[in-house]
Amino acid sequence: MFIEPHHGDAAKGWIEVICGSMFSGKTEELIRRLKRARIANQKVKIFKPAIDVRYHPEHIVSHDENMIPSTPVHSSAEIPALAAEFNVIGIDEAQFFDDGVIDVANQLAQRGARVIVAGLDMDYTGKPFGQIPNLLAIAEYITKLHAICMVCGNIANYSYRKTNHEIQVVLGEKNIYEPRCRQCFQKTI
Repeated sequence: MFIEPHHGDAAKGWIEVICGSMFSGKTEELIRRLKRARIANQKVKIFKPAIDVRYHPEHIVSHDENMIPSTPVHSSAEIPALAAEFNVIGIDEAQFFDDGVIDVANQLAQRGARVIVAGLDMDYTGKPFGQIPNLLAIAEYITKLHAICMVCGNIANYSYRKTNHEIQVVLGEKNIYEPRCRQCFQKTI
């Protein structure tokens, strides 16, 4: 369970990363943290990649259909100017962002913001995905969530793709992906 940091100096910023497989609750946890920040009257701004329109074009939405308004952006370079007046910044589906997301997260944290990033840490082949490994390296706080394996019921941290698409990014839901444990994932490759 994640315990929210408490710092006496409000100007200290930091980076939190929420990662795991598909259907592990990453977006749900991001939404929970952002809503708590809003309840505490903190100024919250949320971003998502513009390419992710699976559930809603302008909200981040969990698989359980919890949602919160967000700002879709085409590049991480758009985020600093849009986040200038905010002290809690959420970034969902960070694996889809360009390499600049590392500098953006560092820049925001350096200016005193709490930056909460969520994303897949591995792609459908079980390899590190996008900039998530680099964000994990610079984060002060890391939460790795697990799903339940659809084959055997153990904890799952792999996202098995049920289709034959070979490109890395294929947006989809339960019709295309399912969580698998290490053993069940390895049996399929």
